[in-house]
Amino acid sequence: MSAAFETRTDSLVASTGEARDFFALLKPRVMSLVVVTALTGMATAPGSVHPVLALAALIAIAVGAGASGCLNMWYDADIDALMSRTAKRPIPAGRILPSEALAFGLTLSVGSVLVLGLIANALAAFMLAFTIFFYAVVYSMWLKRWTPQNIVIGGAAGAFPPMIGEAVVTGDFGWHSLVLFAIIFLWTPPHFWALALVKSGDYERAGIPMMPNVAGPAATRRQIVLYSLIMAPVAVLPALMGFGGLLYLAVSVTTGLAMIWLSIQVWRRTEGKPAVKAAWSLFGFSILYLFLLFAVLLVENGLGLMWALPKVIG
Repeated sequence: MSAAFETRTDSLVASTGEARDFFALLKPRVMSLVVVTALTGMATAPGSVHPVLALAALIAIAVGAGASGCLNMWYDADIDALMSRTAKRPIPAGRILPSEALAFGLTLSVGSVLVLGLIANALAAFMLAFTIFFYAVVYSMWLKRWTPQNIVIGGAAGAFPPMIGEAVVTGDFGWHSLVLFAIIFLWTPPHFWALALVKSGDYERAGIPMMPNVAGPAATRRQIVLYSLIMAPVAVLPALMGFGGLLYLAVSVTTGLAMIWLSIQVWRRTEGKPAVKAAWSLFGFSILYLFLLFAVLLVENGLGLMWALPKVIG
């Protein structure tokens, strides 16, 4: 059972947490990725929004993402304490009380949704609220501890920000942000399963049914290759659909091939240090891969530096 539901008398105890500990609860690395992908959703959306409103909306989306990360850390404090990668987080390390994290996360959740609704529109606010609910409840409280498909289904939470960004601009969402959603959704399994191959012992101690612990490393490696093979061509779609230019086409093709090559190395190298090195290489490059795709789209659409693909007359 999660530490969030433990009976404790911490209401009379003051935490030793500093401002940086509360900031750490927001998962700033994840939050920064949400900012980039949501901003890309705004930049590629058909239409425009006042820069001040766009900035305010982006801050609200970032705070909402941080709130969901905070609620995730609150609920997962018990299993975080069992894993070397997460044992030093503020709650399992004892610097922040679970009750404080819960209050902090709920306050930021409600505040970010209300602000986004006031400065943007109801659809954007609803989608932000649904994203927080999906990550904090559907993924953290249910999928993560129940199924090895936790990362696959739960990956939708990380893929919603471009749709929220487009909704801020247009009050709706269409194919632009749906394609961006698909890229992030397909990227999530190879990214996290590469890490899970290395940290499978941590997940086993915590009782989390990650793919390598349930289906085995060999099956996980095959699925990493499969998802990479599907993801790479999907990532080219923005160029083919006209909201990515020649630069995006070049970057998406070359980095997509690199992702496939690295995933094949993970599949081939199954023992010892070479296997660990291959998994870490894929994990590290996958972060750069997603950042490059969205950064190029931002440059092309946000700064108007797009060189469009030549039209073929049939």
